[in-house]
Amino acid sequence: MASTACFLHHHAAISTPAAGRTPSSRYQAVSAKPTQVVCKAQKQDEAVHDVNSSISRRLALTVLIGAAAVGSKVNPAAAAYGEAANVFGKPKTDTDFLAYNGDGFKVSVPAKWNPSKEVEYPGTVLRFEDNFDATSNLTVLVQPTDKKSITDYGSPEQFLSQVNYLLGQQAYFGKTDSEGGFDSGVVASANILETDTPVVDGKQYYSLSVLTRTADGDEGGKHQLITATVKDGKLYICKAQAGDKRWFKGAKKFVESAASSFSVA
Repeated sequence: MASTACFLHHHAAISTPAAGRTPSSRYQAVSAKPTQVVCKAQKQDEAVHDVNSSISRRLALTVLIGAAAVGSKVNPAAAAYGEAANVFGKPKTDTDFLAYNGDGFKVSVPAKWNPSKEVEYPGTVLRFEDNFDATSNLTVLVQPTDKKSITDYGSPEQFLSQVNYLLGQQAYFGKTDSEGGFDSGVVASANILETDTPVVDGKQYYSLSVLTRTADGDEGGKHQLITATVKDGKLYICKAQAGDKRWFKGAKKFVESAASSFSVA
């Protein structure tokens, strides 16, 4: 209908020549072509209008989606991704450990370890152990002492010799020639792998890493990390350990983190 109106409009404009003049072929040629051009232009305008409408609809849809995303809660999958990437501005919490505040001390306990009522050493006030393997455990001891500082025990090695019960006592004293590099009559050994003397909040600590082995080959040995300090007439000791096999299968992280987190309040 629009193209017909266009044709009639142009035909009316050129079919009425001036008085006394006869329409020429030139006017007839023009009478057809402008109609076609105008109609084509009209179709192009309609196409442009359709394109613009489509773009406008897409833009409106994009704005609505963006507004909905801002106004809605983040789904769990996006939240998990956001925490790992920290795109939501919240620090990722470490769920592998639980903060434990004891009487005069604090320590981070592996979240999957359970509390234990076993009292292996005198002065035990806290004990946790791995759900799947009791060899992996954490113990805190508080004992009275006449020392003013941990350094009054001497060097870290000298301190360890005074609390060597932490490493386990050799129960067999008969004659034996065990394999595995043990001396005759010896069924257990302890090797100090590393020592440190950190100062935390002005307080001196001793830290020792010890590998103990027994002739029966239990766990291939035990990694024992000991942290100790003295405060207000009390000796505070934290011992975390794991079997050698589990040490290299992930237990190292939990034992080291627990031992290094220990401090007196």
